[in-house]
Amino acid sequence: MRLDKYLKVSRLIKRRTVANEACDAGRVMVNGRPAKASVDVKCGDVIEIQFGTKTVKVEVLSVQETVKKDEAQELFQYL
Repeated sequence: MRLDKYLKVSRLIKRRTVANEACDAGRVMVNGRPAKASVDVKCGDVIEIQFGTKTVKVEVLSVQETVKKDEAQELFQYL
């Protein structure tokens, strides 16, 4: 699954366009490397997102096309 879509489905970022812009600005890293929105996300990947001064680091546990809001937390785990 594309990185921008994963960030939206997992509710880490609210909208896919915002996820796209974050990737273009270099604020999203996958496995320690700056990532474009088109990067393929797999289970076990570590995603790091910078929101201003705050950094969120998560590990991908599951990749699904659609998820209900209350089940979105099961797609990743905070590190």
